[in-house]
This record gives sequence, C-alpha cells and structure tokens, in this order.
Amino acid sequence: MPKRSEEHLEARRRQILDGARAAFSRYGYEGATVAKLEEETGLSRGAIFNYYPSKLELFYALSTSDEARVLRVLVDRGIDGALREIAAENPDWLGVYLEHTRRLRTDEEFRKRWKTRNPELEAQADEYLARLQAEGTIRSDLTRPQIGGFVGLIADGIALQTSAGFPVDVEPIITLVRDALAPRK
Repeated sequence: MPKRSEEHLEARRRQILDGARAAFSRYGYEGATVAKLEEETGLSRGAIFNYYPSKLELFYALSTSDEARVLRVLVDRGIDGALREIAAENPDWLGVYLEHTRRLRTDEEFRKRWKTRNPELEAQADEYLARLQAEGTIRSDLTRPQIGGFVGLIADGIALQTSAGFPVDVEPIITLVRDALAPRK
C-alpha cells in the first residue's frame, strides 16, 4: 500500500473539517448524523472516522481549531482585528461557534475537556493583554481574565447577530470597546 503524502493527509483533514462544519452548522451537533457528515464531506464514514475517531472528536477538533484561529488574530492584530474577523465570518463558521457554546452549556464532559484546550495560545493572549496593560493602552484596574471575558462577551454578541443574518456595523462597537478598556484618569 503506498504511503500518502503529508499534503494529501492534510487536504483530507481539511475536506472532512469543511464538510463537518457545514453539517454541524446546519443541523447542530445532534442532528449532524453520520449520514449527513458523509453527504457534506463526500466521504464514507470509514474515511471520516479514520481521521477522527468519533463525531465528538471531529467537533472538538473543529472547535479548538476555530478558537486557535481567533486567538491568533487577537495576538497578531489586536482586539479590533479579532472583532472585525468575527463580524466578517461566514454563516457556517458562526453556526459552529454557536453550537460550540451550546455544548459548553449542556455537556459537562465537553466543558471539562474544553478547559484544557490551546494552553499555548491562551498564554500568548494573556501576554498580549499584559503588554497592553503595561504600556498603559488598556485598563489596569481590571484583571486580564475580566478583560478577556468582556471582549469574549462582545465577540459572542457579534457572532450571534451576524449568524442570525443581521448586519453588524463593527466599527462603532470597536469604538465602544476601546472606550470601555481605556485607562481611567
């Protein structure tokens, strides 16, 4: 049996994740049956589950990948860039974002596992906020988890509005976030 190249394996993973994103977004986690995953990916269940051992593992891979991408944008382009990125996302990405949030609320095992995800990027995001506080760019009277939580609430609201099809003018929101995070005089 010939070995598959790393490029081929990565392309197949991407194909599975893209199809799974469409299925999870459209049908929710429970409604994204194996048959629907097969239909959306164009692959057999054997091919899908050769890469991801279960539907939960597939959903978890998608969710952690999405969070990592948003954290990278936060670290690389700042809070403004992260909020703009979420406002510009496609409905399938946003559908998985919201389904992920629902699973955190309803699935204790998923929530426990989620607490261990992306520790390196979490640390980079925390370092980014610490740097902004040290520079005097953002408030230092709040903890970094409080600031991160506030920005997360804003991001969740933008995702919810955008996924529902409501236009979101993100620039005034960014102005409000900047004002709220500005150092107190």
